Amino acid sequence: MPQFTVTKVEDDEEGEVDGENRRAATGQVWKPGDTTMSDVSQTSITGEQYQLLDPGHKKDPHAYLNNTNYEDGDEFFDKNLALFEEEMDTRPKVSSLLNRMANYTNLTQGAREHEEAENSPPGKKKPTKAPQMGTFMGVYLPCLQNIFGVILFLRLTWVVGTAGVLQAFAIVLICCCCTMLTAISMSAVATNGVVPAGGSYFMISRALGPEFGGAVGLCFYLGTTFAAAMYILGAIEIFLMYIAPEAAIFHSEDPLKEPAAMLNNMRVYGSAFLLLMVLVVFVGVRYVNKFASLFLACVIVSILAIYAGAIKSSFAPPNFTVCMLGNRTLSQHHLDVCAKTQERDNITVTTSLWAAFCNSSDRLNASCDEYFHHNNVTEIQGIPGLASGILAENLWSTYLVKGEIVEKPSLHSADVLGSLNQQYVLADITTSFTLLVGIFFPSVTGIMAGSNRSGDLKDAQKSIPIGTILAILTTSFVYLSDVVLFGACIEGVVLRDKFGDAVHGNLVVGTLSWPSPWVIVIGSFFSTCGAGLQSLTGAPRLLQAIAKDNIIPFLRVFGHSKANGEPTWALLLTAGIAELGILIASLDMVAPILSMFFLMCYLFVNLACALQTLLRSPNWRPRFRYYHWALSFMGMSICVALMFISSWYYAIIAMVIAGMIYKYIEFQGAEKEWGDGIRGLSLSAARFALLRLEEGPPHTKNWRPQLLVLLKLDEDLHVKHPRLLTFASQLKAGKGLTIVGSVMVGNFLECYSEALAAEQTIKHLMESERVKGFCQIVVAAKVREGISHLIQSCGLGGMKHNTVVMGWPNAWRQSEDARAWKTFIGTVRVTTAAHLALLVAKNVTFFPTNAEPFPEGNIDVWWIVHDGGMLMLLPFLLKQHKVWRKCNIRIFTVAQLEDNSIQMKKDLATFLYHLRIEAEVEVVEMHDSDISAYTYERTLMMEQRCQMLRQMRLSKTERDREAQLVKDRNSMLRLTSIGSDDDEETETYQEKVHMTWTKDKYMASRLQKPKALEGFQDLLNMRPDQSNVRRMHTAVKLNEVIVNKSHEAKLVLLNMPGPPRNPEGDENYMEFLEVLTEGLERVLLVRGGGSEVITIYS
Repeated sequence: MPQFTVTKVEDDEEGEVDGENRRAATGQVWKPGDTTMSDVSQTSITGEQYQLLDPGHKKDPHAYLNNTNYEDGDEFFDKNLALFEEEMDTRPKVSSLLNRMANYTNLTQGAREHEEAENSPPGKKKPTKAPQMGTFMGVYLPCLQNIFGVILFLRLTWVVGTAGVLQAFAIVLICCCCTMLTAISMSAVATNGVVPAGGSYFMISRALGPEFGGAVGLCFYLGTTFAAAMYILGAIEIFLMYIAPEAAIFHSEDPLKEPAAMLNNMRVYGSAFLLLMVLVVFVGVRYVNKFASLFLACVIVSILAIYAGAIKSSFAPPNFTVCMLGNRTLSQHHLDVCAKTQERDNITVTTSLWAAFCNSSDRLNASCDEYFHHNNVTEIQGIPGLASGILAENLWSTYLVKGEIVEKPSLHSADVLGSLNQQYVLADITTSFTLLVGIFFPSVTGIMAGSNRSGDLKDAQKSIPIGTILAILTTSFVYLSDVVLFGACIEGVVLRDKFGDAVHGNLVVGTLSWPSPWVIVIGSFFSTCGAGLQSLTGAPRLLQAIAKDNIIPFLRVFGHSKANGEPTWALLLTAGIAELGILIASLDMVAPILSMFFLMCYLFVNLACALQTLLRSPNWRPRFRYYHWALSFMGMSICVALMFISSWYYAIIAMVIAGMIYKYIEFQGAEKEWGDGIRGLSLSAARFALLRLEEGPPHTKNWRPQLLVLLKLDEDLHVKHPRLLTFASQLKAGKGLTIVGSVMVGNFLECYSEALAAEQTIKHLMESERVKGFCQIVVAAKVREGISHLIQSCGLGGMKHNTVVMGWPNAWRQSEDARAWKTFIGTVRVTTAAHLALLVAKNVTFFPTNAEPFPEGNIDVWWIVHDGGMLMLLPFLLKQHKVWRKCNIRIFTVAQLEDNSIQMKKDLATFLYHLRIEAEVEVVEMHDSDISAYTYERTLMMEQRCQMLRQMRLSKTERDREAQLVKDRNSMLRLTSIGSDDDEETETYQEKVHMTWTKDKYMASRLQKPKALEGFQDLLNMRPDQSNVRRMHTAVKLNEVIVNKSHEAKLVLLNMPGPPRNPEGDENYMEFLEVLTEGLERVLLVRGGGSEVITIYS
């Protein structure tokens, strides 16, 4: 604060002060007790200048930096970055940041741990092996293995025979479209940052929040667990039906009760298989992974055998005859020959078929079933072949009721009913289109296998979309082509025969395969066992991940594991739930249950993508570009439709379970903040959303600049720089919060009408510039206080600003009033104290309007110190607006002598790749160089000007003129623009003039006039402060490099150095910023708020 009291300074005191001021002219740190100074060679100036700065002419420790806390030789004394040395502890050099992030691809593999990896001490970080898996081995093949499963081999032929080729094709197509749309949404979510292992649960929970994440995560867990039960039941069905029927424990003499006995066999063998598989998983997952390739080979060989058999059937169909009585299909399990009678030694004898329909009598005149009596027994070919034209007959559906006989409508049949006989092939369940959808859908699940392995992939953002979509295309082609091939090659009654009774108990799809049905039987058995093992391996780990996230308290115990990381308790719970599915014992009843849970999971994957796309969060930058919110909504609609089509009551139960889990997590209080899309959506909601936003600071992924724009008003209440508001609208693109504020000086009671008028003026300007936001005018006694009030109190709840935008005081050098730049620096200090980001637009009048889009050009970012990522985020946001859309982003960073510039460029390019920001990268090398004479003279002129202004303020003429000016101003309407502060100096001037200039002191001042002249003479003999020389050197050198590289840039973004800790260096600080930005047309000085605003994580 300038003081106007003039006192006489004694010569000896003056000499003492002069001696103190001459210390540390070289900029070295002197400590009490030091007998020597640090090596002066680090300043590297010329010999003549060194004589001026030698230790004999040291100055007092400089006003700009209190450097007593730093050690000699510290890196903060780097001449090229001296402007930023006070903040290096909180805002590291870019080279240091990139060096620390060089290995950020080696992330901890877990849903929770990766978020804590960066905060762990270096000594505790475990060395991790760099992932090496590519698209084919890491995504494509695992997806194939998980998608192809038991339904393909055991039920697809039955689905085709029952629904007909057309409806079966529609069922497969709808299910494949559902998974394809989900895969597109999943690819967008999975490529929106680095996704550690965690699969769909991780993606949904981090995209939609802990409530949805926990609910859907548990649904996905239950689906995976029931999938294990389904695979085990499929394996047991293959084993008992086609491999070893004699191994059945339970039998029934009554053929009608045979299915119930088979269910008991399934329960016993299924429980035993489950126990065996749990033991295998418990012993070690590595054994499961070792055999994964073998199981996949079984699947591929089996599918190839189907295609080979279909091709062979076109010219040499296999010989599988079907015995028909009239148009009714007969089971050949107990038939010796397909005839009523046969000739044996010229004697007509009855067959077992005769006995079955004639009350076990072998007499030719026995009383037989009426239908048997009136119809003949014939044989038809079960596999007519591809060229037979059977496709036309199989196009249409034939849905059956439980217990109905499987018939061939095209065969002649006598119109008699007859009695129901166990020799017929009967429908075991009532079929419908909706039932078949629920049974088939599990055969298209498994698309998450690639995202589950994201931690093992070399480039997950590239591999997951390509591998998953290719796998879905491959499996969809196989399913759709198999539907057509089955309909074109296999007789309809055989297709509708679920268990192959009409073809001697063979697996129906096996009858088509080549070279032998056993290829399919053995291959499908092993592949089904492998799929069951994979499910029993993945489900406990999913439950463990949910438990470790600690969002569902009662699951906490399942987060524990063995010493080797195996989730023992979770495995036991998984086995228990899978046992419930096995006790159901019917593959056809278990399949719709897990369909519900998988559809629920896919529903929320699509919801996550659609929500993030519509919210346009700044962190939503997926590397996979072929997505759209409409596709995601279409995927959601198909998921909901399939849920209710397949089983409406199962759908309701699944939704109720998910809703209960959601409310439970919400009730317990999910104390997690993962940057979810629901939180972003709540920004536009009402009171509930505001209260929710109060719970804590937003996650880095949700961070977007919420602007407080400080505008200046002239005496006519017009905005001085409307382009500042234009720039704000371009930066926001209609998203987020914008508050436009201004300060009027005066009394609120007297200036209320003027404040309303000013508010209306700003609102009209906001409408013309299409800025969606709020306006706030503050009336205060002092401008600096008004700005402080705005920064502290604007916003409501979570809708508060985090970034302050203001203009640069252009005429601060020419202004005789120091309050303009003092207000500016005061605002910088208040913003820093509030931990807000600050954007200072220099030469704002040259910024483009919304009607002036740039056809080309560059947005240059000079990343000197890491400031939370603001410099990375701002150009990305600007490019979303039409004005800047065609500009390219160029990022420059500064390398020092000790930095490896080649490695820095490589690391920076990798960092930007994972940020999903497209930009050119350049590392500028700034080697240590001598301080030039220009820098020295520029610093000297700056200090001479400051000293001269201080002395001029002590002169009577200047003081009287200033006092009169203050008096005149107080008599006018006190309306001041931001950047010109009538603060406490006003009263100070008047008070000092009144109190200080007594007659005695006036006479004393006349006696000191010669002394004052000597003070002006001393200006010519000043020695510049060494710390100021170093800062000026930084400003000059950086300015030379920036102007050289970016003189044609449409906009230059630059780190803004922090204000000096000692206010006496404020004017020097303004000069340094002026030098730093000279010669640039449009400059945006950026200062972060102290928190990270951009992240590589999903």
